[in-house]
Amino acid sequence: MVHEGSAVSKQALRRIPFYLNYLRSLPEMEVQNVSAPMIAKALNLNEVQVRKDLAAISSSGGRPKTGYNASELTSDIERFLGYQNVNEAVLVGTGHLGRALLSYRGFEHYGLEIIAAFDSDESIVDQDIHGRPVFPVYKLVDLTRRLNVRIGIIAVPAEAAQQVCDMLVEAGVLAIWNFAPIHLTVPDHILVQNENMAASLAILSRHLQEMFDANESLDNEG
Repeated sequence: MVHEGSAVSKQALRRIPFYLNYLRSLPEMEVQNVSAPMIAKALNLNEVQVRKDLAAISSSGGRPKTGYNASELTSDIERFLGYQNVNEAVLVGTGHLGRALLSYRGFEHYGLEIIAAFDSDESIVDQDIHGRPVFPVYKLVDLTRRLNVRIGIIAVPAEAAQQVCDMLVEAGVLAIWNFAPIHLTVPDHILVQNENMAASLAILSRHLQEMFDANESLDNEG
């Protein structure tokens, strides 16, 4: 049973799906119990941090020596994250990225189902892409509202993202997954999760550059 009203930080929320993936990867018949130290070691995380995270999402508690029942802990995490209640989403933008998102079936394992897509390209609308219908973007507000969808995914160019965002908000969407490289302005009650690939690439590039600089410095010293 999950703790009701448990306060979990954003950092913990980023870690918890990794716990779930790890638990799902364990051989069900061979591993019946897991512990915080076991999970921490497998994921190269701090044991105290993992123990605190698990305590916030599972009231079954880690038993001395035996730890958590793996099946019960998996169910607790799935329930906490809402993965057992599939949420429907609409996607706007069916370019290369949008099509890749539509083709990915793994979302359903995490409680998300993209039920429709929208695009401004008349040559694409009224088609099916990976089994999802594509509607003209001018129907976005009306259809999204009538379908009572609460999650919108933005996969359009940066210059169009804010306008699409405004339409999703008007349609009653409460959460937006934004793949456009731009900061969106939304009302306070709207949650925006940004996937900024340029920022991620910058971090990776900088990390590599620092490693190259360090190696070059060592070579010079030698």
